[in-house]
Amino acid sequence: MSGRQKALLGLFAVLLVALFTVAIGAGRDDRGDPGARHGLVDRLGALGGERSTVDPATVSADCVEEPGRLVFAGSCVLRVADPGGLRTLVLRSPARFTVVAPAPGDADLTIRDEVEPATDGTGAVAKVAVDQATEVGLVCPGLGGCTVVVATS
Repeated sequence: MSGRQKALLGLFAVLLVALFTVAIGAGRDDRGDPGARHGLVDRLGALGGERSTVDPATVSADCVEEPGRLVFAGSCVLRVADPGGLRTLVLRSPARFTVVAPAPGDADLTIRDEVEPATDGTGAVAKVAVDQATEVGLVCPGLGGCTVVVATS
């Protein structure tokens, strides 16, 4: 190996160490927001558009008080008609509730999520991916009742 090649290899090693040091030092101690979107993700999302939501008119349940508004104590099962592609079922409530739903696609997996109201007072929001006709379970904690709205955003 020539002297010039050794010098380039040494410079490359120093550059790698410097980049590694910057990457380690750039980390933050906070936990972050897993739902936040940053930089490249925002730009890519703008290119592809947002995933559309499930039309509340295609959701049925025994606990429907009026279209898009569910009132129940204990539990309720929603039936979502086939959306014709991947859509997001958005559920909003002023109080805590639990969602139980199958994963989209051919995955043999059931997702369970206990949704808490946000600290900013906007209530609890659950977003469930739906790509075919499916049933989604809602559970109201405690002895009181729950009101959940099928939202469009």
